[in-house]
Amino acid sequence: MRQFLVGSAMVLTALTVSAGAEAKGCIKGALVGGVAGHMAGHGVLGAAAGCAVGRHQANKRDRQDQQIQRQPQQQTAH
Repeated sequence: MRQFLVGSAMVLTALTVSAGAEAKGCIKGALVGGVAGHMAGHGVLGAAAGCAVGRHQANKRDRQDQQIQRQPQQQTAH
């Protein structure tokens, strides 16, 4: 339990130091990954992996949103 708390504190510290835009998706992923990693005995590793996956998913969603916003603009331009 102590390792989990220390790992969680480290992840939260890293998130607060980083820019807000960069943390998009990372916090949720880190929490889920940290809990899953804790169950497997690797809480910090799970939080780091969860952050990476959450950030990837947030970027993917942003690209899809931008693509949807561009489609109506492209149709009216032709």
